[in-house]
Parts: sequence; structure tokens; C-alpha cells
Amino acid sequence: MEATTSGLHHGLSGPGYLRNNGVVKYGERISEAPQGELATGERSTRTRVARSILDHGPSTVADLAKRLGLTQAAVRRHLDTLVADAVVEPREQRVYGARTRGRPAKVFALTDCGRDAFDQSYDSLAADAMRWIAQAAGGGEQGEAAVTAFARARLAAQAETYREAVEAVAPADRTEALARALTGDGYAATAKSAPGPHSGEQLCQHHCPVAHVAEQFPQLCEAETEVFSRLLGTHVQRLATIAHGDGVCTTFIPRSASAASTGATQTDTSVSASTAGRNPA
Repeated sequence: MEATTSGLHHGLSGPGYLRNNGVVKYGERISEAPQGELATGERSTRTRVARSILDHGPSTVADLAKRLGLTQAAVRRHLDTLVADAVVEPREQRVYGARTRGRPAKVFALTDCGRDAFDQSYDSLAADAMRWIAQAAGGGEQGEAAVTAFARARLAAQAETYREAVEAVAPADRTEALARALTGDGYAATAKSAPGPHSGEQLCQHHCPVAHVAEQFPQLCEAETEVFSRLLGTHVQRLATIAHGDGVCTTFIPRSASAASTGATQTDTSVSASTAGRNPA
């Protein structure tokens, strides 16, 4: 993947970008700024804009200006460059629940290239390993089952750490506790009240380290959704996933009497089969 980035190839973790005859190629690390590069302050601010989108998901100009303490004009200037560099892209804001009057706000989301700048991943190796598991099990339904078993086993160790965080707080605070635990593992997660007529919360993961692999193997998302259900003691519904092309992985968690009374001890794993790991739209 190539992109003409001018502001992100310094200051980000991961493989970085190398400018070569005006083209910045993903996968190479550079050690010195090219001649005529923007001032360090400009690069730093541009990185902060992209990082804020990574941490909080698709954002409006007003959102970014408020979070970063910048003027909206300054944010737009940086976004124009990031869009030209294929690091972020503008899109129409998705609305869950009742749509209000007027045009939806324009939000800016990271592209795949932009996400890769923050995270040195081994997507190809992981995808090859998953395919090997499926083939070694005989392919077909047996292969699918083997991949599912692997996905569940992978989440099992993480789930124990999350369980400790969830069980340490009151039932009403468990979604927030889970979000903090996920953030510690690089998922940049937040919890908020769900909009619309249904009472509940939304667990939002603004980053997914395995998004590219999950696009090919949705069992990873499905296993994660099952873990959320067990930890929170109630059924949950996956509304959107980064692997499906959405800007944020969003899970709806209803406020139910059973969840409040049993907390994370309930073992119910009833998740929506049509939405676990997939966008229902």
C-alpha cells in the first residue's frame, strides 16, 4: 500500500514511511527528515490529530479542536494534508437509533494506511497461520470449527485478566471497567450510554490490532463478543466492527435485571449470531 504522507512518518510507532521521489512507501523506516520537510511542531500536531482519531474513533472538526485545544481552522488545515496523504478519510457520520433533522455531520476516520502507521502488525503471518489451522483440520466445516476453537482459546487468557477488572467494581461500572482493561491491551476502548429508546451502554473499541486478520476470519470477533457476554453476565449485540469497514467496533450491552444481579458470574453466551463480528447493515 502506498500513500503520499508528509506528516506522519515521524513520531509514530510502527514501520513508518519512506519518501522516494515524492511517494511514501509503507513498510520502510526512515531516520532523517527529507530536505524541505515541515517543521517539527507541524509534524507533531499532525500526529496528535491522527492519534486523537485513533483513540476516539471517527471525529468531527469540532471534536478534534476541543480535544486538542486547537482552532477549527488549524484542525481543518492538518486534516486536509492527512486526507491528501491517504492517512484519514472523510465520511458521513453513522447514526444509531433515531436520526435527527438535518444532514449528518462529516467525520474523519483513519484509513488502513493510517492505522498501519501506528501499529507494526504481522497480519500476513497471522492470516497464514489461521489458514493452516483450517486446512490441517480438514477444511470445510471442520476447518471452520478449528479456527473457532483457536479464537476462543486465544481469548481465554485475556478474559481472565478482564474478569479481574470487571469483578472488582460494582455491576453498574463493569462496562467501563472492561473498557479500561481493553485499552490496556491497545484497543483504545470507551464506554458510554447507548442512544435511542433502548436502555443500555455501548462499548466502543476505536482500534483493533487484528482487524485485517478478522476481516478474513470473523471467528475472532465472534469469540471476543462471546467473552464480553460472559464477563458482563448478559447477552450483547455487536453493532459494527472495524474488520467490516466501520470506524469503530461497537457492542451494545443492555441494562438488564439479570446482569445487575449476577454481574460477571453468569455464563450466558447468547450473542446475536447475525452480528457477532459482522455489521448487521
